[in-house]
Amino acid sequence: MIYDLFREGFTIQVVLNLFARVFVMFCILPVHEFAHALLSTKLGDQTARLSGRLTLNPLAHLDFFGALLMIIAGFGYAKPVPVNMNNFPPRRRKSYMALTALAGPLSNLIMAFVFSIFYCAVFRFGSPTQGSMSEAILLFFLYVAQINVSLAVFNLIPVPPLDGSRILTAVLPDKYYYTLMKYERYIVYAVLALVLFGALDTPISLATTYTMRLFIKLAGLIFGLHVG
Repeated sequence: MIYDLFREGFTIQVVLNLFARVFVMFCILPVHEFAHALLSTKLGDQTARLSGRLTLNPLAHLDFFGALLMIIAGFGYAKPVPVNMNNFPPRRRKSYMALTALAGPLSNLIMAFVFSIFYCAVFRFGSPTQGSMSEAILLFFLYVAQINVSLAVFNLIPVPPLDGSRILTAVLPDKYYYTLMKYERYIVYAVLALVLFGALDTPISLATTYTMRLFIKLAGLIFGLHVG
């Protein structure tokens, strides 16, 4: 985003993309974390609720560096929701932990599809023309949907501390999982370096592109649009 500002200046696309990232930071990341907190609470762990994380208030979830990464890279993170898997039923701890982790990315995919519907609605009924308000709204909805998909894809990478590593609890033997968690701190730094140097841009972009094509196509069918 910063690079785009220097390269292109304050074009309407750059400004709307920036607004979309700020919107996601304050309105979507809290939904992601709330989804974790809600499901873990429903499954028997009250840690998130007692920690004040069972809320949509963005102030309870925002992380400064994660928010900065959202503005710069388009996929950041909020403060992790505390989950104590020992509070889950013993025989279901691994599966409940995986479901709790999956709740966040799944909420992003749901929001992405919702904003894809908004996008198709404006495209169908707003008669967007170049430079019009309808076009600006169209682009904003598209950017929000794309960022949501990117967040889901990013968080599903199976390395700590991302949600994908927690989902691994359902399939990895305990000794391998705890070995992975032992090196979590170092893996975090490696992942952040990959993000900052753009090493993850291509795979995340490809996954986002194909997912968005599917969502727009499905959302378009609601309004009789044949897209893609």
